[in-house]
Amino acid sequence: MGKDELDVEKTSSACADDQREDEAKTEVRKVKKKKKSLKDAVKGEKRGVCHVRRVPPRMDHVKLRQVLSQFGEIQRIYLVPEAAAAQMNRKRAGGFRGQAFSEGWVEFMKKSVAKRVANMLNGQQIGGRKRSAFYYDIWNIKYLSKIKWDDITDEIAKRHAVHEQKLALELSAATRERDFYLTQVDKSRALSSIEERIKKRQKVQQESGEISDLPSEQFEPKVIRQFTQKKPVAGEAGKIKPRLSKDILAGVFGGQ
Repeated sequence: MGKDELDVEKTSSACADDQREDEAKTEVRKVKKKKKSLKDAVKGEKRGVCHVRRVPPRMDHVKLRQVLSQFGEIQRIYLVPEAAAAQMNRKRAGGFRGQAFSEGWVEFMKKSVAKRVANMLNGQQIGGRKRSAFYYDIWNIKYLSKIKWDDITDEIAKRHAVHEQKLALELSAATRERDFYLTQVDKSRALSSIEERIKKRQKVQQESGEISDLPSEQFEPKVIRQFTQKKPVAGEAGKIKPRLSKDILAGVFGGQ
């Protein structure tokens, strides 16, 4: 066996070893990922989610965490941004000009804490210092039984998908209206240019004396088509009388 063949064999064996090592690492990663997902699922079963139905103005996820974290450990918070139209109307009315949120969800590390927080705070004054912007706001919070954070994310994804579909439909409708309007504008411009050319031509011809007696507007004569009609036979039908055959008469009168 030559030196080149030995080098090729060593290289192929090294590549095979590297491939097996990569496969082993991949399997280890999969096992670790599976264990982590199982742990997260077990931990997720112990967590509780509260729905904040109304987020006061000037309150974001940082301030909400500061207020609620004193009652228990918080895992995650998600706040829904306010609609663009509502934000524009609020700014025009002279209200809060920053980013506002319409609703939100808070995930506590324990179900018991989430349930206790919702029962204790719902309908109560947010309070804090009297100079606080949330002093006179009221909590509107509810504990979501048998609802997990994955359910919240799925619902948010569905809302986004529906919103995107609505935007796409509105955009397509606006595009169709724009195209129709532009088509009508082009037709109007074309007709106007045709009328202007006809008027200019008639003016030139009238100045030259060619068609001075003709009216300003000329129309093509209407074509009247005539079709041959069949004569009705109802008038002659009354004149034709039914006749009995000779055989029937012979049978009636005895063959005479």
